[in-house]
Amino acid sequence: MDLAREHGLSTQAVRNYEEAGILPAAERTVHGYRTYTPLHARALGAFLALLPGHGHQTATSIMQAVNRGATEDALRLIDESHGQLLDDRRTLQAVEAALRDLAPVPQERGDTFIGPLARRLGLRPATLRKWESAGLVRPRRDPQTGYRIYSAADVRDVRLAHQLRRGGYLLEQIAPLIAQVRSAGGVAPLEATLRDWQARLSARGRAMLKGAADLDAYLRAREP
Repeated sequence: MDLAREHGLSTQAVRNYEEAGILPAAERTVHGYRTYTPLHARALGAFLALLPGHGHQTATSIMQAVNRGATEDALRLIDESHGQLLDDRRTLQAVEAALRDLAPVPQERGDTFIGPLARRLGLRPATLRKWESAGLVRPRRDPQTGYRIYSAADVRDVRLAHQLRRGGYLLEQIAPLIAQVRSAGGVAPLEATLRDWQARLSARGRAMLKGAADLDAYLRAREP
């Protein structure tokens, strides 16, 4: 199949895309063979261009909306995806600002408990306990009650973990970075991570531009 071969896909993959609503329904010959047109080629090109910037689920939903004639729904999905990218950029800026402001934290008694800290950051206490098990934070225990007590340094570590998780990093990637920041009292260990994060956001933004151009070409091709 020329359409599949052009994009390095299998014939079955193209059929699956059609069945999923990513491609418009193809007409059949009298013998039951699918007939793909230049419109299908534009649809496939648009979907593949949307993937790097929006991800498989959102790209699929965008194409499904377009193919059922719900263009406004497709545009809303694109707007939401751009909004998430903007949030991620702001998150990165917040991490960079937090790291610039990092300084040795005084060894003072903390009085923040797991419940209030979780509510402040919009997390579940179970998440903070999971991060503790992964070595991201090490709150001490009250000797009488056994409650976790988060010092100022612990809160800093939790905030950094929270920001990095939002940036898409795994716990096993975050743990050694926070451990280095904790031991060194500085931000140098995170500089390479932040550069990589910035590069990935930029690549995603460029991919969204490419996806928008290809989707626009498909929308124009669908116009009567």
